[in-house]
Amino acid sequence: MFVVTLIAAAGGLQPALVESLRNAWGGQSAQWLAADEAAEFAMDRLPDNVDTVWSDLQEQAVDMVVQPMEGRRKKMLLADMDSTMIQQECIDELAAEAGVGERVVEITARAMNGELDFEEAIDERVGLLDGLPESIIEKVLKERIAFMPGGRALVQTMKANGGYSALVSGGFTAFTALVADELGFDENRANTLDIQNGTLTGKVVRPILGQQAKLVALNEITARLGITAADVLAVGDGMNDLLMLQNAGTGVALHGKPALQEKCKVRVNHGDLTALLYLQGYAKTEFA
Repeated sequence: MFVVTLIAAAGGLQPALVESLRNAWGGQSAQWLAADEAAEFAMDRLPDNVDTVWSDLQEQAVDMVVQPMEGRRKKMLLADMDSTMIQQECIDELAAEAGVGERVVEITARAMNGELDFEEAIDERVGLLDGLPESIIEKVLKERIAFMPGGRALVQTMKANGGYSALVSGGFTAFTALVADELGFDENRANTLDIQNGTLTGKVVRPILGQQAKLVALNEITARLGITAADVLAVGDGMNDLLMLQNAGTGVALHGKPALQEKCKVRVNHGDLTALLYLQGYAKTEFA
């Protein structure tokens, strides 16, 4: 048994569209998870034209996820931070404060699209921050960082239903610690900026956490919890998230970079982080 979930920004999902697709695919009665925002219907077999329909719906600002019904509600959330749980890239915001924003933004974009080696890219970018006062981190946190809509509901709803959540970032612990605490993550892992005498040295403490480290986190945490990778919902936006997305039970490219979207089956481009609850079958009335 398969389930088709349709998700749009609030007010963007028309009942006529849902019924039209349900009829065309011979699905069961549609269930609305949130009025004019998210709906789903079950069906016995996987349609042949899923990819074509997905592309057509994207032009109407509607996301579609087709997946097996069994096992879609997960026991663990594994999430990237930058441009996933928060709307910014922390290193870009630090660089903007330092007056080297344009150069760093360019490197970040190329790294997240898989065009540059992640470790080399982070070294180059952090090197441009050499000499900045440590206080700049608190300034950026207060003035430049905003949470991605739906993040708190995602973490808290999964937690209310017995789930575990881990924030795993190629960014920095100075940021993940605050974001994890604010949203209710159970743990966080990230890189550490080297700071000496209250000043950034332009270096990252080794080892650098990149794509492989996120896969290691997936394997280590699931083993510790006594669950499997199939029990995990992972979400990210850049190529350094690829391994964890490919190995999790459900890997979601959230507003993902083009190179990542090409390699992911589950893509959310129009909904916010609550889309990850809808695709697990949670109704809006069940959100924590």
